[in-house]
Amino acid sequence: MNRPVVVGVDGSPASLAAAQEAARAASARNLPLRLLHGYLHPLGYGVPLTPYDLGLPAPTDAGQQMLERAVGELADRWPGLHIEAAQVAGGPGAALVEESQRAELVVVGSRGLGGFGGLLLGSVSAQVVAHARCPVLVVRPSEGTEPGRGPVLAGVDGSESAALAVRYAADEALRRGVELVLVHAEAGRHAEGAGAGRVPPEEQPSTLLAGAVAAARDGRPDLAVTGRTVRAGSAEQALIEASRGAALMVVGTRGRGEFVGTLLGSVSQALVHHAHCPVLVAHDYRRAD
Repeated sequence: MNRPVVVGVDGSPASLAAAQEAARAASARNLPLRLLHGYLHPLGYGVPLTPYDLGLPAPTDAGQQMLERAVGELADRWPGLHIEAAQVAGGPGAALVEESQRAELVVVGSRGLGGFGGLLLGSVSAQVVAHARCPVLVVRPSEGTEPGRGPVLAGVDGSESAALAVRYAADEALRRGVELVLVHAEAGRHAEGAGAGRVPPEEQPSTLLAGAVAAARDGRPDLAVTGRTVRAGSAEQALIEASRGAALMVVGTRGRGEFVGTLLGSVSQALVHHAHCPVLVAHDYRRAD
C-alpha cells in the first residue's frame, strides 16, 4: 500500500504554497497526494457539552469548494498525480498528527488563516512539527529564491537525530538531482578554536563530517556530497545563515546534549522558525497499529 503525502489546506496563501510543494514531493516519490482540511464545531473547539442536541460538526460547503479549487489547480500543474481531498472533524493540528501515522510525509504551511502576521510558525504547524509520526516539511512562501533550486543542507553534530537527518537529506538530494551539503556549526569559543584540544577526537568537526559524508554516500554512488564547517555566535545563527540559497534544510528533532524528553531541540526550533528555505524535520516513522 502506497502511503500518501499529506498536506493541510485551509485556503491561506501559506497552505496553498504548501500544497504545491506537497504535490512536487508526491510526484517525485510516485505517491498519492491527500489534501486535508480540519474543521471545528461552529460553537467552539472539541465535543459539545450536549452532543445529543448539537450532533457532530458537518463539513462546510466553503471548505469543500476550497478543496475542489485546490485539487483542480494541482491537477492542472501535476497531470497524472493521484489527488484526493477530505474534510475531517476536529482541530486541524490534531487531524494532521493522526494522519501522520499513515503518511509518508506531512507538509504544512508556515501560517494558516487567522495566524498573526508577526508569527513565523502558526499554532497548527507547530503542533504537527512537534508531534507528527513521520517526517514533516514546513513550507513558507518563497523569499526570492526559486523553489527547488540550490543544494539540500543537513546539520551534523554526531547525534542519532542528526544521523537520521543526513539519511533523509541524502535521499532528498538524490531525488532532486542536486548536491548535498553537510554542515557542522561551530559556535562561541569553539568558533575561535579555543579549547579545541579538549574535544575528543571522535567529536572533532573533521571526524564528524567525514563520518556523515561516508554515511550519505553509502548506497548512493551518484550523489554529490560536500562537508563544511560554518562559524557564528551560535549554532542556530550559523545554520540559519547557511540556509540562504538552499532548496531545503533537513534537521533532526534533537541535537547532542539536549534533553531526551524535549519534543524539538532548540536548534531545530530556530531553523523551523527562521531558515531561509523549506525545512524538513526528520521524525522517524511511528506507524499506527
